[in-house]
Amino acid sequence: MSKGITGKETDYSAWYNELILKSELADYAPVKGCMVIRPHGYAIWEKMRDGLDKMFKDTGHENAYFPMLIPESFIKKEAEHVKGFSPELAVVTHAGGKELEEPLVLRPTSETIIWSMYKNWIHSHRDLPLLINQWANVIRWEMRTRLFLRTTEFLWQEGHTAHATAEEAEEETLRMLNVYKTFAEEQMAMPVLIGKKTEAQKFAGAVATYAIEAMMGDKKALQSGTSHFLGQNFAKAFDVKFQNEENKEEYVYATSWGVSTRLIGALVMTHGDDKGLVLPPRLSPFEVIIIPIWKTDEEETKVRSFLEKIENSLKSADVTFKIDDRTYVTPGWKFNEWELKGIPLRIEVGPRDVKENQLVMVRRDQSEKAVKHLEGVGKESRTVLDAIQKDMFEKAKTFREDNTKKINSYDDFKEFYESDGGFAESYWCGSPVCEQEVQDETKATIRVIPFEQPEERGSCIKCGKESETFVVFAKSY
Repeated sequence: MSKGITGKETDYSAWYNELILKSELADYAPVKGCMVIRPHGYAIWEKMRDGLDKMFKDTGHENAYFPMLIPESFIKKEAEHVKGFSPELAVVTHAGGKELEEPLVLRPTSETIIWSMYKNWIHSHRDLPLLINQWANVIRWEMRTRLFLRTTEFLWQEGHTAHATAEEAEEETLRMLNVYKTFAEEQMAMPVLIGKKTEAQKFAGAVATYAIEAMMGDKKALQSGTSHFLGQNFAKAFDVKFQNEENKEEYVYATSWGVSTRLIGALVMTHGDDKGLVLPPRLSPFEVIIIPIWKTDEEETKVRSFLEKIENSLKSADVTFKIDDRTYVTPGWKFNEWELKGIPLRIEVGPRDVKENQLVMVRRDQSEKAVKHLEGVGKESRTVLDAIQKDMFEKAKTFREDNTKKINSYDDFKEFYESDGGFAESYWCGSPVCEQEVQDETKATIRVIPFEQPEERGSCIKCGKESETFVVFAKSY
């Protein structure tokens, strides 16, 4: 199968776009800025969705669904919120052949519509906490779009919770941030940094925003999930109050948190290579692709009989698999196709293997071939798959560590980003002026203020002022 993918080192952007199209993750939609998620891509999203959904429910959350159409007046109720989202809003002004009395905004995020409903549902401290998550689509009119990373419409989940105290809400905010970190590292095999966003980069309407940040294959950062402490901002905007245990009325405290199909883009850029996708076993649509090989009817009969034994062994080890027995393409074509699609483990079986009671295993992440005995193939496959998952994480972690540098001099900082770049660990005085000047001059931004801060003080990377705030800079998507 001729893939014709541009090499990562030749043109990273072209490699990314071509890989997504040729591996059949997604395609461009007729509407500019939108995409069609194809079955292979959607199967990965289903794995992500199901894994996260279980983690949400294990932490006490329930799913609900709210309308996509939001009255424009709702968006305007929270001043910072409308200011942050106004440039991206898509607005419906006509419907049913008539002009609407009030324009309706297509959901950019659901804080406003959800808090309008919470006003009806929350009256007493006994109604709290209210822990709700929604799986939905979102419309944001992006000017510069890129498949999975930034599209006009995308799929996501958004959690919205209400609490009696600020302490409970802040605890929830950090709990869900750590859920995202666990998912990214244990399921996606993608190491992430966690920490707080600066005031300039926090969510519109939030008191504080926290994020997970990952290093992509081109050494840029990708914000892969966010969790927001909203304080009482939306409760006050929508007049959501409750009677506390002292029978006093007060506003509730809120959080919101979300990840999106951007995670598929993160998966591609963290692990993909010049052959195509490399999927971690826990998120692959299936873990093993079996490719039988024969030339005659007699060989086919023997190989198919042998396949039944392999299938039974894989099922006993709870290994998911697919058999590609198409006869109109060559085995070599199939090898290339499934390498392109990133399936973690390939099993090849031909007449000679049947005779020797063996099979060939090929790891996608290393392209290693190994001859294995039929006996115990299910258990062996599970062992190999677990090793792939672990090795992919360690490889990505090593890549990040090798491309992270502590920098104290602004000249060195600028030189770092004039060359290959990566993650720069530096001090920052806290001034938004310094933050903006660094961005203007280097295109690097503060990705997170890590929770764990060094005991020693340093000097701001830009102005040289003594500082105790240690941050991570990077160019980003």
